[in-house]
Amino acid sequence: MKGKRIMVIGAGVSGLGAIKICLEEGLEPTCFEESNDIGGLWRYETEGGRPSVYKSVISNTSKEMTAYSDYPFPDHFPNYLHNSKIMEYLRMYVKHFHILKHIRFLSKVCSVRKHSDFSFTGQWDVVVQAEGKQESYVFDGIMVCSGLFTNPIMPLQEFPGITRFKGQYIHSWEYKSPEKFQGKKIIVIGIGNSGVDLAIELSHVAAQVFLSTRRGAWIWNRVWDNGMPLDTVLFTRFNSLLNKICPAFLTNRWAENKLNAHFNHDIYGLLPQHRFLSHQATFGDDLPNRIISGRVLMKPNVTKFTETSAIFEDGTEENVDVVIFATGYTYSFPFLENNSTVLDIQHSMYKFVFPPALEKPTLAFIGILQPVGATIPTSELQSRWAARVFKGLNKLPSVNGMMAHIRKKKTEFEKTVQYVDYMDEIASEIAVKPNLFSLFLWDPKLALEIFLGPCTPYQYRLQGPGKWAGAREAILTQRERIIKPLRTRTLIRDQAPCSVPFWLKSICVALPLFVLTFIINKG
Repeated sequence: MKGKRIMVIGAGVSGLGAIKICLEEGLEPTCFEESNDIGGLWRYETEGGRPSVYKSVISNTSKEMTAYSDYPFPDHFPNYLHNSKIMEYLRMYVKHFHILKHIRFLSKVCSVRKHSDFSFTGQWDVVVQAEGKQESYVFDGIMVCSGLFTNPIMPLQEFPGITRFKGQYIHSWEYKSPEKFQGKKIIVIGIGNSGVDLAIELSHVAAQVFLSTRRGAWIWNRVWDNGMPLDTVLFTRFNSLLNKICPAFLTNRWAENKLNAHFNHDIYGLLPQHRFLSHQATFGDDLPNRIISGRVLMKPNVTKFTETSAIFEDGTEENVDVVIFATGYTYSFPFLENNSTVLDIQHSMYKFVFPPALEKPTLAFIGILQPVGATIPTSELQSRWAARVFKGLNKLPSVNGMMAHIRKKKTEFEKTVQYVDYMDEIASEIAVKPNLFSLFLWDPKLALEIFLGPCTPYQYRLQGPGKWAGAREAILTQRERIIKPLRTRTLIRDQAPCSVPFWLKSICVALPLFVLTFIINKG
């Protein structure tokens, strides 16, 4: 019996994972990709009308936390990856799982509309333009994997005088490399990851860089305690449990003190108006170095522009040659029919995947959520859930039930989406969340690494649908893959490093057992 026909829109990191999951579940995927290659945003291009990374981009999430759940990065790859390494990995993934033959390049999805008998079949009428002509298809399910970064936001109306500004102004997505900005005075507006990245990079070639922010930001460093990747230290089940137990003010105080110990955010002009948990922090490893050397000057919000300068809220004025708006993106789906049951004006989605009002759950949005964590494992897990729903193996709640969940989650998700919590929530839908209590009984070594170690994607391949025989080994060897690319110089030691004392090991084993027992008893 042939599987249901599923259309995947986009061959970026989310789309590639969706194709592979469809094949794994016995579905028949066809992916339409508007460009001529895979990779989406991660494929660097010097020119072109589509968003892509700039030449120097390095990932903000480490390789062990970024991998597809059954395909670890090669152990010699660096922990934080240049965009070319991400592309190399994606090509390896596509080749390994024979994905390429399911992708149709240079194919633009023009429209996706309900089939005439949608309420009965859940099918979709699709029109795709390729090679100058339009073709029509009927699909049993749709996975929208077109991504978050489709439409750059240029809030020119908020900056009086910008249209009279005689210099250059662009959105950050147009930026590719720093060479043409040599000797310029540049203002970067926005203190998200892109804004800080560009300010740091341009400060090496520009006459002066001003970084303008209305709200400030807490600044992360990719390298955390003992030189380990930040996400492998912080994104653990143990820390997730502590976050649930500890009051928010204590977590905020700990995090803010930790970040201020690296450099004082108040003195450096970065202190935000919000507490740590209320908004995503920004990565900026080299930002304090650029500020202390005067190459980047922090400035408040711009109130208006003249023909040659920017005037700030504090009354100061600076002559500038270039304005770069690092003001984010909004996602849009112009191919979808204008129907509130398909997608309402608030873009309401049950667990950021399913529109709640559809008569049949055959449309899924994959990878449009931006958690405090990596996109690849998040979108892959969403695809695994969607595929099971498409096949009828998993059921969604009623419309009222889904809307109630959306309203309940809206306030907390407007702040930040916690990676481990969200992954576990989706994993629970398809019974692939690790059973820690059971693991402690029959495999305590694995359980300890799962509880205290980084919450890597391989954890969601230990059991249930899509179980992978290599998951246990991948988890137990993840620390070796973290360390290996760092040891490029052989050291000769006079004596071996001291081993961890037995008593400390015992405490590490006993503590999670005690906590788990407490939670179970309370439940």
